[in-house]
Amino acid sequence: MGRNAAFVGLLLLTMVVQVTVVNRLPLPGEAAPDLVLLAVAGYALARGAADGAAMGFAAGLISDVLPPAVHLLGQNALVLCLIGFVAGRVMERHPNAGPLVALACAAAGPLIAVAVGALLGDVRVEMSTLMATLPQAMLYNLLVAPPVVWAAARIVRGPTVRPLRTAGHFARSRI
Repeated sequence: MGRNAAFVGLLLLTMVVQVTVVNRLPLPGEAAPDLVLLAVAGYALARGAADGAAMGFAAGLISDVLPPAVHLLGQNALVLCLIGFVAGRVMERHPNAGPLVALACAAAGPLIAVAVGALLGDVRVEMSTLMATLPQAMLYNLLVAPPVVWAAARIVRGPTVRPLRTAGHFARSRI
């Protein structure tokens, strides 16, 4: 329970940093990396599909009410729930695919967000906007994904204890 509480604190901090710092960075284009999506992916990689979907839903609901909320309530919740579930499910089936799953979630996140927005009738989803903003959002997510996903998964998993290996026959004394 302590690791989950630490992650929720990290997630809330990530949301505040996303809204106050990252969204205001003078990056080329109109996009910015989605730190909350990447944190949810890291949580799902460490905990699995059910926990990832639950954390994604909770994080999405909270981010739906944070400014600038120009979309329907629940849209981010659906997107992050899907990302958390898929990332966790792939990790349950292929435990060694962590880095690849993290990068796939970073690239798929904006695509899923656009698809959900189009299904819900979001007026901001236009072809000209998609061609300009979507590749930039995917690129920024891919660039930021390794450290953010690693940090989130590390907080959830905790420190890894490596067993000591004996030095073998080189450590034996000849006395």
